[in-house]
Amino acid sequence: MPTDTEVRTARAVARGVRISPRKARLVIDLIRGKDVGTALAILRQTPKKAAPIIEKVLRSAIANAENNHDMRPDALYVRACYVDEGPTLKRYRPRAMGRAAQILKRTSHITVIVAEKEEG
Repeated sequence: MPTDTEVRTARAVARGVRISPRKARLVIDLIRGKDVGTALAILRQTPKKAAPIIEKVLRSAIANAENNHDMRPDALYVRACYVDEGPTLKRYRPRAMGRAAQILKRTSHITVIVAEKEEG
């Protein structure tokens, strides 16, 4: 068993997801600190492109907690979640008078960490 200062956590990371970090952070901010049932309900009802991606990462973190760390899924909450910037794909679009404009296709690394609620 963990000591008083130690908290058992499980995490899941999705790397190189083709969504801009700024757009993904709008959705990830909705679930931070919530219990996993509420977080999944929020993601199901959020009409953003990032919602199903983040839901998949959250479900993976729950499965990791249950299978790898012997935690109870009904006692989990989202301890931390964040979106970091991944590598940017650079593309070019032709413009007037022979010029070219750079297009930046941003990617994200999405991390979700879940932990068991304290008893009592």
